[in-house]
Amino acid sequence: MLKKRIIPCLDIKDGTTVKGINFEDLRNAGNPIELAKKYEEEGADELVFLDITATIEERKTFIELVNHIAQELSIPFTVGGGISTVEDVRKLLEAGADKISINSSVVKKPQLIYDLAKEFGSQCIVLAIDTKLINNNDWVHIKGGREITHLKTLDWAKKVEQLGAGEILLTSMDGDGTKKGFDLRLIKMISENVNIPVIASGGAGNIEDFENVFNQTKATGALAASIFHFGEVTIQELKSELKSKKIAIR
Repeated sequence: MLKKRIIPCLDIKDGTTVKGINFEDLRNAGNPIELAKKYEEEGADELVFLDITATIEERKTFIELVNHIAQELSIPFTVGGGISTVEDVRKLLEAGADKISINSSVVKKPQLIYDLAKEFGSQCIVLAIDTKLINNNDWVHIKGGREITHLKTLDWAKKVEQLGAGEILLTSMDGDGTKKGFDLRLIKMISENVNIPVIASGGAGNIEDFENVFNQTKATGALAASIFHFGEVTIQELKSELKSKKIAIR
């Protein structure tokens, strides 16, 4: 059985870490390089860096910042935001990213998932799915959650696995930043219907939320931002508590 991973997320805007609620009302959460170093020291298993306005602003992710963060880390480092070509991915991997997270561009061109997996291997292709429940259906959203698509979340998750994605980063837009707990219904549905790892994202508010997502779903990782950035829970505390509950943590 895969051991569970604890993954802090750095949402980056204008070179600064930010955090909002339901993808809106962003506030400053600190220096990304300092936070990255802190989380590795605390025992994070991986780190995710998302340039959250790169797609909207039609620009590429900050290669220089990626390079600086990569130099400070020895844990796996996933980067996303504004990625739309094989060459974008090559540059990020050369800058020090271990994996890339991709969302908007592959909704418009699913073939890109296949091309990236073929070029770099499925193990470094993380398919980010931002999803929202509307009229009893889960719908995929793109462009930082600003645009709804015609894709139902479960159908899309199955398709990206077939195309070669190695992992799914599943974010509940309804839960994002609310600290009301992970969307267990959503995570259970997706993680039980694909055969690739699923990272749960959106809604973490306390240690019990992590316990619930690992005990009640097949998620292999849990991602959080607010509770780590603002010191509400440390990664050390979280891992210690989960191990005491007999949850297999790295």
